[in-house]
Amino acid sequence: MVKRTSFEHDGCPIARSLDALGDWWSMLIIREAFFGVSRFGEFQKKLGLARNILTMRLRALVDQGILRTAPASDGSAYQEYLLTPKGRGVLPILVALRQWSEEFDARPQEIATILVDREKGRPVRKLELHSQDGRLLGAEDITLKPRPVGKRATA
Repeated sequence: MVKRTSFEHDGCPIARSLDALGDWWSMLIIREAFFGVSRFGEFQKKLGLARNILTMRLRALVDQGILRTAPASDGSAYQEYLLTPKGRGVLPILVALRQWSEEFDARPQEIATILVDREKGRPVRKLELHSQDGRLLGAEDITLKPRPVGKRATA
């Protein structure tokens, strides 16, 4: 198997995020975890992924702190894979990917589901990028600048 390039120490937060999240299978595993899938066999059935690949992806997601293992909630000998706070932080990324596909997919009529607010049953509003003062921002409104030495990222 070819060793994947690591971006763990890259200065770009996008590259570092991709390094932590892995690949498309990992994103689909996380998607399923958001919808309640927690056992190896359930992930395999939902995704149709080979056991060895699923094992590697689950292990990597646990190592990255995106999933954690826990004894099965039903008391059986199985273990469950549960989202951590870091894993739950992936939700806006999944929603953004979904909404991008809904807007630009060549065959949007084939998308089988819509994302809705569980309480109200209404479609989720499209994600937007806003400035600190609330202005809607587009690509032309943003740029990168060096972070001052010794400063941590803030929300």
